[in-house]
Amino acid sequence: MEWTLALLFGAAVVLLILSFIKSKQVKQEKEQQMEQFTISFLKELNQLQQKIQDVEIDTEIIAQKTGLSKQRLLLREVIDLHRRGYSLESITAKSQMTEDEIKRLLAPYIKSKVERSDVTNESSNNA
Repeated sequence: MEWTLALLFGAAVVLLILSFIKSKQVKQEKEQQMEQFTISFLKELNQLQQKIQDVEIDTEIIAQKTGLSKQRLLLREVIDLHRRGYSLESITAKSQMTEDEIKRLLAPYIKSKVERSDVTNESSNNA
């Protein structure tokens, strides 16, 4: 009986040690998987950043060829500020243009917005 208890206790100790070793191996495998995932993610991110830079360069080249680059960038900035809710005065200050020039640039975009709301109101009134 004493031998059986000693044998069972010894087996329990061996199994406990094997359990620690196995858990350590599993932890190392998971860390390696995480590192591989991180590396692949960073590679993909770098590839996307490179593609974005290529597109930006291509866009800049096209803009230079058409000769509208500065005007187009200015129009894009003014429209962006207007859509974000900036007042005409603050847009004027940021773009260093006169208020009349800003109104002239925004006129087609403001008009189309008003027309869309009128069409929406008419369709809801007819229903």
